[in-house]
Amino acid sequence: MNEKEVVFWKRFLKDTEIKTPVFGESWAFGGSPDELAHLVLQGKKTATASAKIEYEWCNEALPKANEYYDILLDGNGNPVAILMTTKVYVTPFNQVSSEHAHKEGEGDLSLAYWRDAHYKFWKDLFQNHYHKQVDIENMDVVCEEFKVVYQ
Repeated sequence: MNEKEVVFWKRFLKDTEIKTPVFGESWAFGGSPDELAHLVLQGKKTATASAKIEYEWCNEALPKANEYYDILLDGNGNPVAILMTTKVYVTPFNQVSSEHAHKEGEGDLSLAYWRDAHYKFWKDLFQNHYHKQVDIENMDVVCEEFKVVYQ
């Protein structure tokens, strides 16, 4: 944690009655971190999705539900909220549900919008950051649902 995150975490501990919360990690959404963080703070975005293959490439464990408190950052690295992941499941991209797409709170909330936006995001990420080709339509997606516990 950097200094801003430590201050935010200490304020969270002081202002809440949560007993011995376990810190997970600090992170920002990819793509449009400020816009997506704003949707979270408005209560419109209560879910997110990640490409499972990225966890494998980075040798990272998949997220777990109801174990850690994460600090959500804006695009400038400023803490804006504390989140608790409440549900995690893995499903192929082409089987992500309209319910999940709606919970992501983006665009017109439709599955069609979700698929188009995420396909474009991952295609660009895989090609330009990882320099790899991935069958996005059939890749596994880590779907997470979360709640804001502090802002």
